[in-house]
Amino acid sequence: MTEDQESKCHYIIHSHAVAAAAGNAVPVPGLGIAADMVTMTSMTMSLCAVFGGSLTQEAAKALAIAAIKNTMLKQPIKTLTKELSKLIPGLGQIVAPSISVVMLESAGWVLAKELEQKFSNA
Repeated sequence: MTEDQESKCHYIIHSHAVAAAAGNAVPVPGLGIAADMVTMTSMTMSLCAVFGGSLTQEAAKALAIAAIKNTMLKQPIKTLTKELSKLIPGLGQIVAPSISVVMLESAGWVLAKELEQKFSNA
C-alpha cells in the first residue's frame, strides 16, 4: 500500500467509524448493527476506489457483511456488550459508540488490505 493510499484509507476508515458511532449512540438494541452495516457498505465502496477497483453495491454489502461477521466472531464479548449496554440509560450512549468505533476500525483495515490484494493482482 502506497503512502497516498494509506492516507486515503485512514481518512475513509476514521470518518466512517465516526458515522457508525453516531448511529450507535441511539439507545435501541439492534439499531447499532444496522448502522454498522450501512457504514461498512459505504466504506467498502470508498476503499475499493482507492485501489482502482469498483464493486456493485451488492458486492460491497457482501464484503461488508463478511468483514463485520469476522470481527464480531473474533470479538463476541464486545458485540454483546455494545448491544446490551444500550439497555442502561446513559451508559449505552457512551459504551456502544466506543465499541463500534473499535470494531469498524479493525474491520476497515482488514478490508483495506483484502481490497489492496484483490485489485493489485487484477
